[in-house]
Amino acid sequence: MAPRALVLGSSGGIGAALVAELTKTHEIKGLSRSVDGFDITDEDSVNAHLSRLEGPFARVVVATGALEIGGAAPEKSLRDLSPQGLLDQFALNAMGPALVLRHAQRLLPKDTPCVFAVLSARVGSIGDNRLGGWYSYRAAKAAVNQIVHTAAIEISRTHKQAAVIALHPGTVATPFTAKYLGRHPAVAPAEAAANLVRVMDGVTAAQTGGFFDWAGKEVPW
Repeated sequence: MAPRALVLGSSGGIGAALVAELTKTHEIKGLSRSVDGFDITDEDSVNAHLSRLEGPFARVVVATGALEIGGAAPEKSLRDLSPQGLLDQFALNAMGPALVLRHAQRLLPKDTPCVFAVLSARVGSIGDNRLGGWYSYRAAKAAVNQIVHTAAIEISRTHKQAAVIALHPGTVATPFTAKYLGRHPAVAPAEAAANLVRVMDGVTAAQTGGFFDWAGKEVPW
């Protein structure tokens, strides 16, 4: 029997590509807002959808996220910062994955290797920040990195073979990034998904709590 994988945000650019890539080796369950009404920012929705599922899942991937929410683009300066924009970014990119971790922990196997991965972004790295700007998005991704790292410590006490990690997929050519690519090189979603699955296949419980890029290299906090 094939191992099972759960992809949250399965209709997005990277999420759909992850479903296609994981289908090669896993039995897939996908949830998304547009198809299933799965709202990662609403705990009732997260609980309702995840409580219907029975584990174990060898892979759980949170592939939700957005650069722009409600028309609020990434800030170029402090003058562009707004309370609502900051709250919206935290709700989707930090609180949402935290809610999934809370409700999906029971879906992980306790006695076999498994991976719980959250898509983060290199711009969430404080140590790597040399350009500034993008306050809300950077802060939300830094927050989700802390959430993942902290959850990994707790989950390791009951799931000895689990790797709970944050992943930077690289710059991927999707509607998510279309307005911001410019001349910046980007990879197709299928290539990004293959890279991410390769990283997930290679991590071990000894690396739980880590932040890795698409090539499996650690990203500074």
